[in-house]
Amino acid sequence: MVRRLLGVMGLLCAVGAAQAEEPMVILLKRLSLDTAIQIAEGAVAACREKGIQIGVTVVDREGNVQVSLRDTIASPITLRISRMKAYTAVNFNAATSAMSARADTPVGRVKGLVMSAGGVPVLVGGSSLVAGIGVSGAPDGETDEACALAGLAKVQDELDMAM
Repeated sequence: MVRRLLGVMGLLCAVGAAQAEEPMVILLKRLSLDTAIQIAEGAVAACREKGIQIGVTVVDREGNVQVSLRDTIASPITLRISRMKAYTAVNFNAATSAMSARADTPVGRVKGLVMSAGGVPVLVGGSSLVAGIGVSGAPDGETDEACALAGLAKVQDELDMAM
């Protein structure tokens, strides 16, 4: 009986120690507004160089809009689509171009998700998710994604150094 009691007490101590090691508060990195603006403006500039008018949205790590820009003659729908692409990229922590096979699945049909190219996650240090960017308006998704990546490239080195 004493052995059993000591065994239970030992187990409780081990569980208590393991729980004590878990942090009670988790600190999250966030993209600053100025950086989000730089990314969005960089994406617009990259598409303008190709003669393309786009909408671009940068969302925070929870999918809330930080910046949304629509070039002068870009279709109004580009903002809605760019927001959904950014939201999808940040929620799956993956480029939306990698999700096209899932588009016609129950997950792909969830309202608010777009699983076509043009959305990319914003990572710091290659792994820490801080935001998502979505672009819409180019003739194809690959060009949307290229413009999103060009916008991100404007600040990626500085983001990595900020880690």
